[in-house]
Amino acid sequence: MTIQNLIDTGLFQVVNAGDEPDREVSAVFCCDLLSICMSKGIEGAAWVTVMGNINTLAVMTLTDMACIILAEGARMDETGFAKAKEEGFTVLRTEGPIFEAALAVHKMLEA
Repeated sequence: MTIQNLIDTGLFQVVNAGDEPDREVSAVFCCDLLSICMSKGIEGAAWVTVMGNINTLAVMTLTDMACIILAEGARMDETGFAKAKEEGFTVLRTEGPIFEAALAVHKMLEA
């Protein structure tokens, strides 16, 4: 599954489409504690979180996760949004709970 496949489902609103729509998404990862994400983040994962700031993007870079999905109605702050656009990171969002967003991605990966 690719980032574009995630976008095409219509389950998530696009905050920033990013520069790599054909990048493979290999897993789903859920965590809101950035120090844990730095040590356990999964390369190529769709990261579901409520943390919408520039620090989240830094951790995404360190772990080489594929994209961020902001859940629970969380929004990327202005600085984070500007950095996501500048660096070409894909950021999606949903009003739904973290679990439901992650489960939807998991089901797509299993299909």
